[in-house]
This record gives sequence, C-alpha cells and structure tokens, in this order.
Amino acid sequence: MTDQPIIRINKLNKFYDQKQVLKNLSLDIYPGQVIGYIGPNGAGKSTTVKILTGLIPEFIGEVIIDGINLADDPQQIKKLIGYVPENAEIYDVLTPMEYLDFIGKLYDMQEPVLANRIVKLLTAFGLGANINDRMDTFSKGMRQKVLLIAGIINNPKILILDEPLSGLDANAVIMVKELIVRLSKEGKTIFYCSHMMDVVEKVSDRILLINKGEIIADGTFESLKQNHSDTLEQIFSKLTGRQEAGMETDAIINAFD
Repeated sequence: MTDQPIIRINKLNKFYDQKQVLKNLSLDIYPGQVIGYIGPNGAGKSTTVKILTGLIPEFIGEVIIDGINLADDPQQIKKLIGYVPENAEIYDVLTPMEYLDFIGKLYDMQEPVLANRIVKLLTAFGLGANINDRMDTFSKGMRQKVLLIAGIINNPKILILDEPLSGLDANAVIMVKELIVRLSKEGKTIFYCSHMMDVVEKVSDRILLINKGEIIADGTFESLKQNHSDTLEQIFSKLTGRQEAGMETDAIINAFD
C-alpha cells in the first residue's frame, strides 16, 4: 500500500432539496484496500457511490481520485473505475458478446484485445456456452455475472461493487469473494457495499459504517470487534440503534396467534 490515497474525500456534503444526506464526509482510501461500506437504508451509501462514479455531479466538497479532481474531469475518472450497480438495466435483447463489446468500446478498448478478453471472462464465469445467446433468456444469476464482467472488463484501478452477489449461486459467490481478494493483492482498490454482513466481514480489510450521512465507525473488523461486539451484525445493530430486531420478530410471530 502506498502513502498516497487513490481516493480522497474532503468535507463532502450532499443535499436533496432541504434534506442533507451526506454530512462533511472525509475519507482517505489507499490502493489495494478492500473497503466494506455498510449502513442502514437511507444512510447515504448509494449517494456516496453515485458521486464517486460521476452519476451525481452536484455536491459540496472535494473528491480527488488518482490525483484528478472529480469536478474538473469526471470523464477521465470514469475510465479508472469499474462499477457494478445494485439495480442495473441491461440490454437483454443483446448477446453477452454484443453487450460487453459495447461496454469495452465505451472505455476505448481496442480489438482484438477486447474480443479475446470477453471470451476468456465469459468462459471463466461459466457462460462460455452462452456467448451468442440473447440475454432475455438468462436467469438473474447469469445476468449478474455479465454485469460483473462489465465492471472489470477494462481492468480498472478501482472497482465499486453495490450488492454484487445478488442472484449468484453458491459456487459463483465463492469465486467472486476470491476474485476480490486477488484483485486487492494486485493493488486494485475495492469499494464494496452490501447488507450481507458475513461477506463484508470476510472480504474487507477496512470497514466503514455510515449512519445518517456520517461515518460512525472506521477500522478493521478485529478493531471494531474489540471496541463493540463479537459479530459485524451486532456492531451494526449497536451503532445504528437497530437493537429491536427480536421484538419486531416477536410481533410478526404473534400476529398469527
């Protein structure tokens, strides 16, 4: 890990009308880190991700990515980032080959490098036999694999994953977790958003917990565990005030009496 952050966020604020969803967010993220970014619904996770990926251009504060000010050159920054959104629209009348060729060319990738990489990645993800099938016939898990490939097709320095395991079978989940570890060892920075606490706990070397637009915990799982509770779920519940899950479950069960 180098001394220079690849992502520097300084006093980031975001308002939707009168509602403030990010409050003076400041972070330094370094090459090779796997960041687990967690928080309850409405905490500001998606807004942070959309700002980093250039999808929300209006914000207050400073975001520097690989030495480039996001406000000055968002297009150059987009070339550095691979993004797998939680709810992505996919052109399902296309085949995986056609769709990924389109994505690769958006990154200015050239033939035959692009075509060769598409075939290798689809085969590695178990979709080698479906390269020329229209994706409107695909299951949710198959589509998710195509989206994951689209996120890494340009070999980005930074990979932003928002619930990337949605719809994947157990073997694919294991492969993606291993892929995250391998990419971080190669110096890639992974920004991983998920509600699956057990996965975040296992793959992240740094966990950020955001609540009501502010970072309320930042550290390794081991350091957070020493200060709070035994599992990431318990830490999450304690710090976000969500400790009434048992009472809510009792109320649901009692509704059938």
